[in-house]
Amino acid sequence: MQRLSAGTRCRAALFLFEPFNCSPTPLSVAEKLCSASSFAYRRASAQSLRPFARVLGSTVSLSTMAEAASFVRGNVYPNGVAVLTLDRPKALNAMNLEMDIQYKKYLDEWAADPKVKCVLVEGSSPRAFSAGMDIKGVVAAIKEDKNTNIVQKVFSAEYTLICRIAQYEKPYISFMDGVTMGFGIGLSGHGRYRVITERTLLAMPENAIGLFPDVGFAYIAARSPGEGAVGAYLALTGKRISSPADALYVGLGTHYVPSTNIASLKESLLKQDLSNDPHEMVQKFLTDNHKEPESESQLKALLPAISACFSNDKSVVASIEELEKQQLSSDSTVADWAKDALLGLGKGAPFSLCLTHKHFSAVAAARGDYENDLSKLDGVMKAEYRIALRSSPRNDFVEGVRAVLIDKDQNPKWEPANIEDVDMSEVDSMLQPLQADADELQV
Repeated sequence: MQRLSAGTRCRAALFLFEPFNCSPTPLSVAEKLCSASSFAYRRASAQSLRPFARVLGSTVSLSTMAEAASFVRGNVYPNGVAVLTLDRPKALNAMNLEMDIQYKKYLDEWAADPKVKCVLVEGSSPRAFSAGMDIKGVVAAIKEDKNTNIVQKVFSAEYTLICRIAQYEKPYISFMDGVTMGFGIGLSGHGRYRVITERTLLAMPENAIGLFPDVGFAYIAARSPGEGAVGAYLALTGKRISSPADALYVGLGTHYVPSTNIASLKESLLKQDLSNDPHEMVQKFLTDNHKEPESESQLKALLPAISACFSNDKSVVASIEELEKQQLSSDSTVADWAKDALLGLGKGAPFSLCLTHKHFSAVAAARGDYENDLSKLDGVMKAEYRIALRSSPRNDFVEGVRAVLIDKDQNPKWEPANIEDVDMSEVDSMLQPLQADADELQV
């Protein structure tokens, strides 16, 4: 397998933490009119964080919970639109445990509030919606103690939040402007209305740090073109999507709005009458503002090649062999695509690649079989919780984060180093139920 190259830094946007000079989006007229009530709402929410701090014990202090309240802001406007703003621009709105808790708390409060008709989630900066999970702290805890309970707490908070979003009865709109990777896709991809722009950058690059593409992406992938082949390709290679046409084709976006129109779209939404049927109104509103992408989907044009290489019945080794054949295609577009896909696979930990293939194939095969738990998102998240608890303490995860994010030498030492040496019985063990029902994800 090929080693991670220096170019992988771009793919690792999921975990970037370098400072940026990002200013929050200026308040609209409608937002300024509500500033007093918004402040009161945020203050009340911050005060109510105390019970969560008590429940989580030493893991979360009141100061860190208060910090989370500033990173995750909630405002309810006169027409019933509740706006949740991720405001951690220096970390590209990467989510930590405290932010997960605050985010879900807002959703729970708004679900029970009859004044709230619709939820809009946005990033404070055009750089990012959310670049994923704030992962360095988790890895530091694992290095200190492989049995640390922070792993359960973080993944439980993330995955229960994803299920809450998927089941949300009120309209849930995501403005996926900028970097939207990893957990950022988890926060948006399972919501009903997903607005993308030409600045949207989508990817699931977790194999390159020795983990696996989680956040229910296997559920999304199973519904992608080619009977899940396109989604499997994106998961295994970590390929980035930067084309609106591709984002719509895969199903990660539902509506395309040019970034220059996002501010006016939001301001217009805050003026809409949502008193009758909020879902009908939101659907019509977004459809009226949807634009057709200027270019065609490249993934659609490549579907025959993608299906030939990443169908569910192909192992990782078989996919590599087929890609090597596609490299010799007389069609230069296909040949270039195959070369790029091989480079993407070469950056992933061999164990992670086999684990990803096993999980994604199982979820794709379960689609439509409603007696199979993996046909439902809750079942997928339970499976991913088992995988996350068992795979994160493996050396590959710590080593991948070291090589890509900490030392940045782009030279991880995977265990094992080659696909052929992966113990498939160990891969199978990752998916088995936990010892006790109480240990399973509670959704």
